[in-house]
Amino acid sequence: MKICLLNDSFPPAMDGVVNVVLNYADHLGKDHGAEVAVATPEYPDAHYERYPYRVIPYPSLDTTALTSGYRAGLPFSGKAMEELNTFGPDIIHSHCPVASTILARLLREQNEAPVVFTYHTKFDIDIHRAVKLPVAAEETIRAMVANIEACDEVWAVSRGAGENLRSLGYTGDWRVMHNGVDFARGRVDEATVAKVTAGYDLPAGVPVLLFVGRMMTYKGLPLILDALKLLMDAGQDFRMVFIGKGADKALMEEKARTLGLEKKCIFVGPVYDRDELRAWNTRADLFLFPSTFDTNGLVVREAAACGLGCVLIKGSCAAEGITDGRNGFLIDESPAAMTALLREVCKDLPLLHQVGQHAMDEIYLSWQSAINTAYDRYGAILELKKSGALAPKRKLPTDYLVALASRSMEELVRRRRIRQELLSDFKETAQGMMENIQEAQKTAEQRWARVAEDIQRELDALKKR
Repeated sequence: MKICLLNDSFPPAMDGVVNVVLNYADHLGKDHGAEVAVATPEYPDAHYERYPYRVIPYPSLDTTALTSGYRAGLPFSGKAMEELNTFGPDIIHSHCPVASTILARLLREQNEAPVVFTYHTKFDIDIHRAVKLPVAAEETIRAMVANIEACDEVWAVSRGAGENLRSLGYTGDWRVMHNGVDFARGRVDEATVAKVTAGYDLPAGVPVLLFVGRMMTYKGLPLILDALKLLMDAGQDFRMVFIGKGADKALMEEKARTLGLEKKCIFVGPVYDRDELRAWNTRADLFLFPSTFDTNGLVVREAAACGLGCVLIKGSCAAEGITDGRNGFLIDESPAAMTALLREVCKDLPLLHQVGQHAMDEIYLSWQSAINTAYDRYGAILELKKSGALAPKRKLPTDYLVALASRSMEELVRRRRIRQELLSDFKETAQGMMENIQEAQKTAEQRWARVAEDIQRELDALKKR
């Protein structure tokens, strides 16, 4: 099976969805023998040749200052489309509702492969942050929802994610397709943990609390800091470790100083090495993740892989599958609720470790298992298409624009091929002419050399007379 994965970001940019695409590409090829191509906006200084699968970059604009390090893709690229058509995917799977899904629809116009879309993130929150005019933000959201509506099948990474998509105006069907984690099940050995955490103030016996993710206020970071202030005032000692980067990192560091938490909070910054992250998850006693923004919360299952339980908000997407007090802890969304829980559990570290073990046993999901399920669904979609049972998509106004753009790109590709053929023919003709000239020159030189030899012989003969 040939599978094209599309996402609006790819290394050197890193986030949760990039990690998803990397794991899809890796396991589809390694476990299922699929031929994979990844299409993504081009990033400067990227080394796409290092991957064991094809990476097809297309032009992008530098919007890093506006979007916390991300570039905006320009999907109307004839060169990229020609490469994708040459690849000839059986399944097109987009992981972002912007440029990636536009490119997916353009590709479908030309090769008729089904388009699958996965809804990972509540993108409406990021849009409202980036687009200050409410009317413009709402129009942008409507355009993205229309893009998703045009796909042949929609997956959501959790039930809550699907419900959020529905709340934005999406009217089609969707199915839950869980993401996995690339952490192996099990805790890291003590020597590795000691090496990774060396130099940080982490006294033995003092509870270590952990957050891993983008440093954004909508991840619940202010709630964590406010709760820790109350916990410190109640006399409980602890260390809080924040791992990650983001637009609000400096703001959160300043808030920690203002609350007098600078000696309790450790801002490590981003950690990209997966084994180092496993070591931090092993060292911690409890993971704090009071986010109602995340649609899945991969970090919750990453923590579970290392036997680390999480504190989550009741009813949040990240809390799906969590049983309070057994494989995690559920609280109301307030600093007081988190403080009350922390005051209780920080006095019973064996209980925390027991909850972490239950999390490892009950909510851990490997990428291998998750992608086995996805691959099986790819096959089912292709069977539906083959039998004619794949539900036809309702025609949208944008479909006609996409079809027009696709035909224009086909024409540009056709003209470029004609130019390349003409240039190739001209090159071959010119090369042939040069070879003929060189051969004629060589023949002439040989002829004049024989004439010179004959003249020399006649002169030698005259001298002898």
